[in-house]
Amino acid sequence: MLSRRTKYGIKALTYMGKLDFGSKVQIAVISKEENISHKFLESILLSLRKAGYLGSKKGKGGGYHLLKPANEIWMIDVIRLLEGPIAMLPCVSLNFYEKCDDCPDEAKCAIHRLMLEVRDSTLAVLRPKTLQDLVDAVK
Repeated sequence: MLSRRTKYGIKALTYMGKLDFGSKVQIAVISKEENISHKFLESILLSLRKAGYLGSKKGKGGGYHLLKPANEIWMIDVIRLLEGPIAMLPCVSLNFYEKCDDCPDEAKCAIHRLMLEVRDSTLAVLRPKTLQDLVDAVK
């Protein structure tokens, strides 16, 4: 299940992706338009800024803006940043692998096999998607 943090981060990025590239938007505007708590959105946008997706300017005419065009922002990377691993279990994670303490043999574990299939299906959907795909879907 996607956390509210990730969902709101994607909503905010999609909102900014609809604007002309380089256009700045204030947190209050995104918060109102997307029905997201201002304080919570502030925290999310700060994470996206620190990761290099957003720039910000304070003062008059300031706000947040995309640093990369929407077609260069890969949703799989955004989700990993905001959510963490794509895999539902650490024993099937590509980037955050950890052996399960209660599993003596992954090769014989039915849950492991099922979660590998879920992970691979999820990656197949997410890997090719960019922010531009989301923006285009809601225009």
